[in-house]
Amino acid sequence: MSTLPSSLVTTKWLAEHLDDPNLILLDASWYMPGSARNPEQEWRNCHIRGARFFDFDTKIKDPDADLPHMLPSPELFAQEVSKLGISNQSMIVVYDSHGLFSAPRVWWMFKAMGHDNVAVLNGGLPAWLAEQYPTESGEADKPEASQYAASLLPQWVISADNLQLLLNDPDTVVLDARPAARFDGTEPEPRAGVRSGHMPNAKSLPFTYLIKDGFFLDRDQLESWFNTVAADPEKRLIFSCGSGVTACVLALAAELTGRKLLTVYDGSWAEWGASLKYPVCR
Repeated sequence: MSTLPSSLVTTKWLAEHLDDPNLILLDASWYMPGSARNPEQEWRNCHIRGARFFDFDTKIKDPDADLPHMLPSPELFAQEVSKLGISNQSMIVVYDSHGLFSAPRVWWMFKAMGHDNVAVLNGGLPAWLAEQYPTESGEADKPEASQYAASLLPQWVISADNLQLLLNDPDTVVLDARPAARFDGTEPEPRAGVRSGHMPNAKSLPFTYLIKDGFFLDRDQLESWFNTVAADPEKRLIFSCGSGVTACVLALAAELTGRKLLTVYDGSWAEWGASLKYPVCR
């Protein structure tokens, strides 16, 4: 079985392995609500050769949740992933049209469902296009369905109630990936009815600080950022953001630096800030 060199691969590596029969390439592009852009249509217009569209916003999500694109049950995840022709032996590479934005969300989803052989393309579609590697357009051939089995690993995800119990835990650090002004409460939240501010004892680490021109900073620079907010590498890191997307950018970056105890708060500020049940600081 083919395996990935790490959780982050380069365009050169992907180009060299594009014809590997075990490779599954996923376009996980997504845009903020109100952007008037359609990621699936853009995938039809232009995608890396062989890429399949992974819709975590409207299809591969919990259909009963009031919050946006929540992690589905293992059964639903397995059902939808099987339709994409993905098996438990697949080597999965995920990219997005920003460079590094929504692809880590899908990386985290697979990790949470017990699939380790998954990586994100550093630089995403923009880097691939800049290198003039092969693309195609139109609907992809419908893949032959597989039989995927998913098993949720609880350490990768946490509920709001369980997170609240850890806000004063000295062995846990909550990192917020939203812009600093939203964390501070000096800029309003984009979602109606959501309070401004942050969780007690949370620390601000905007995901944009870890990226330059659509690429992750090098490992030493990433380590420097994480050491600034959580010097002890043995501490558990819990990541939050607006709706559970860019929190996964932090999770991937932390994993690249060798951090092991990583958890994403899926409901993120869309849940926490909307409920008076949970405390907010400004």
